[in-house]
Amino acid sequence: MLALKSSLFFLLLSLLTLQCLTAASAACHVDDESGLLAFKSAITHDPSGMLQTWKSGTDCCKWRGITCLSGNRVTSLVLGQYDEQNSFLSGTISPSLVKVQNLDGIYLQNLRKITGPFPALLFGLPKLLFIYIEGNQLSGPLPRDIGNLTQLYSLSFEGNRFSGPIPSSISQLTLLSQLRLGGNLLTGTVPAGISRLKDLNFLSLERNGLTGSIPDFFSSFPFLRTLRLSHNKFFGKIPNSISSLSPKLAYLELGHNSLVGQIPDFLGNFTALDTLDLSWNQLSGTVPKTFAKLTKIFNLDLSHNFLVDPFPEMSVKGIESLDLSYNHFHLGTIPKWVTSSEIIYSLKLAKCGLKFKLGDWKPSETYFYDYIDLSENEITASPIHLLNKTDYLVGFWASGNQLPFNLSKLRIVKTLKYLDVSRNMVFGKVPEGITGLEKLNVSHNHLCGRLPPSKFPASAFQGNDCLCGSPLSACKKSK
Repeated sequence: MLALKSSLFFLLLSLLTLQCLTAASAACHVDDESGLLAFKSAITHDPSGMLQTWKSGTDCCKWRGITCLSGNRVTSLVLGQYDEQNSFLSGTISPSLVKVQNLDGIYLQNLRKITGPFPALLFGLPKLLFIYIEGNQLSGPLPRDIGNLTQLYSLSFEGNRFSGPIPSSISQLTLLSQLRLGGNLLTGTVPAGISRLKDLNFLSLERNGLTGSIPDFFSSFPFLRTLRLSHNKFFGKIPNSISSLSPKLAYLELGHNSLVGQIPDFLGNFTALDTLDLSWNQLSGTVPKTFAKLTKIFNLDLSHNFLVDPFPEMSVKGIESLDLSYNHFHLGTIPKWVTSSEIIYSLKLAKCGLKFKLGDWKPSETYFYDYIDLSENEITASPIHLLNKTDYLVGFWASGNQLPFNLSKLRIVKTLKYLDVSRNMVFGKVPEGITGLEKLNVSHNHLCGRLPPSKFPASAFQGNDCLCGSPLSACKKSK
């Protein structure tokens, strides 16, 4: 009997020990919990309750945004949403986050109100491979010794407020596949040493204040698929070494700079190209005939340059967005490869020398159109048949044409925000539906009647036959 009791006692003791061990193993490491709670304590405002599951004494491996591997150590921190208005965090990034030593990925994306300087704690995380701290308000310079993060595969600080130059030591991050510094306040030239980052497949320096010529070092990047340098202050010609990217490059965005010269013929060899943006530069001459080979391109923007006729014959299978506005083209009609596209959502051909009857234009699909800009052409006939078949239209611009139509017949869909039909032959009354628009211009037409209440200035309505009511002069009282 004594032996039986002894056996039962040891069995019970073993079960309790096993239960305690199981419970202990289920909880995260004390350093991880401490570091994460310090991160939470530096957050001053969390309106959506993003961190409400982060409570002391609970298993931090089950907290929102936390991933644990290898012995219940925290390995990644993922916070940020794009679809909820109140999903943001105010505060700073606590340096105590360095206690979470097994972190291999930090993803703080679109939290919008995280402030402070470059988080120096990143230098103290030896296993860190992926940094995506995007869409916040971090500011100040990037540290000169950023090149010490040599283990990184991805580095992204897009959409912050970092200023000053890109440190030359960034050339030491030779394992990087992604370098994303767009949407900051960076200045100076692009360090030549970036050419050492031979594994890059994504390079984004867009929306900064970078100057100088675009470096001619692109033959160093055999795997590059995305190159975004738009919205800077680059000048000079498009470098020849970009031609070496033709086998794989899908996104080439050089718009909103001060580039000069002709569009290189070699761009027609980029058969994998999805998006080409050369807009808002000072490019001149003709568009290369080699563009006829760009049969798979979806997004083409050559607007706001000094390009001239003839525009090449293209055979794009399905264009999604096209902008050729404000060059020196005389297209006459909308190209067939545009009209036949069943997936197009944005068409901008302002001041492109179009001269046709709008009723003769019969696009294969109008349902998906978001934006249509046909301003400053010689287009005639009513657009009603076209616009009333678009369910998601956001903007329609057609000023400076010869369009005769009754504005009250226009079906104003809920998505419509921008409407400009000024300097045409529009007649009828201004419909009540205009109150939901953000911008409106119906000036210099033949409209008449009382204006519905709106927020628009008098300039949006001036030059019509007999419009009255605020913001114009008061309507005459009927006898």
